[in-house]
Amino acid sequence: FLSDLNNHEQLMPENIYDWNSTIDEAKFTIQNMAKLSLKVSLRILNEQIIILPTEDAPFAVEMKWTVLQSGTETLATLIVSAELNIMMKMLASGPLQKLVDHQTNTLAKASF
Repeated sequence: FLSDLNNHEQLMPENIYDWNSTIDEAKFTIQNMAKLSLKVSLRILNEQIIILPTEDAPFAVEMKWTVLQSGTETLATLIVSAELNIMMKMLASGPLQKLVDHQTNTLAKASF
């Protein structure tokens, strides 16, 4: 599921709009913040996916999903690493944390 960026739209909060995606790329706007264009830079099926910006982003960011399967359960972890100056940290850290929380909570509740 996570290896296909088309599926990530289902994990996005309401403040994400203008979503356009393929298996490998996604473009969208975060309301009152930024337009992002992301691309899969590493995909290890059923283990890991690393997503990086494809165009100039307002800050350097990496999204890393790690998946660990154990019997009938799957543990998915999302780590977002961003290089933020003090001003961007004040503006972006809250929305980024909300994005991560929303994606992981939505994934946890989903039945795919």
